[in-house]
Amino acid sequence: MSVNPLYAVVPAAGIGKRMGSEIPKQYLTINDFPIIHYSLAPLLKHPQVEQVIVVLSEHDQWFETLAVAKHDKIRIVVGGEERADSVLNGLDALPQNGRVLVHDAARPCLCTDDLNKLLAAQQPDCGAILASEVRDTMKRAKDNNTIEHTVERAKLFHALTPQLFDLALLRTTLRLALAEKQSITDEASAMEWAQHQVKLVVGRSDNIKVTRPEDLQLAKLFLEQQQRIPGDSL
Repeated sequence: MSVNPLYAVVPAAGIGKRMGSEIPKQYLTINDFPIIHYSLAPLLKHPQVEQVIVVLSEHDQWFETLAVAKHDKIRIVVGGEERADSVLNGLDALPQNGRVLVHDAARPCLCTDDLNKLLAAQQPDCGAILASEVRDTMKRAKDNNTIEHTVERAKLFHALTPQLFDLALLRTTLRLALAEKQSITDEASAMEWAQHQVKLVVGRSDNIKVTRPEDLQLAKLFLEQQQRIPGDSL
């Protein structure tokens, strides 16, 4: 084990209601491989990542049937009520110290180059996340869905994953934020709440999260462009 080991946590306990499918979105297939296969592949193949914790619903019946479930880097943990609870369960399954990447199970288009950029950018006193610059004109809506005003897009970013933090610090911060009933939408939001610095690392905009039905075809197109179709070998 290295002096400052690197781990990954992949929360996969959600059901993805907006997809309208009969199975959780991470198990929908692209060219006969489930989305989660593509999401895990860059982490499992990266030489610095020592272990990948996959956090599943208590009633998950799909993951164990996948070839990727047999990978020797993978360990399964049962998730919690919300994403932040699931991530904390995953962190608690890891050693006390090290670094940890948290990556969405339904974000299949992560490129190794972006992962390497993220790892290179982290500093001991500062976490880091992949992010893409906002390119469209942004509007703030009123309650009745009419426009309230235009939001200045300069310095606005879409938060992506993976997000990279000191393992012990993220574990402590998430536990405190949950105890204080904070709204935690991603790991960076917990660190922001605790006033820890988080660096934005500009990544590729094709690192999309599959959320709606139309995203599935878009992800397939991006994976083809990345030459990851027909499927990543592990």
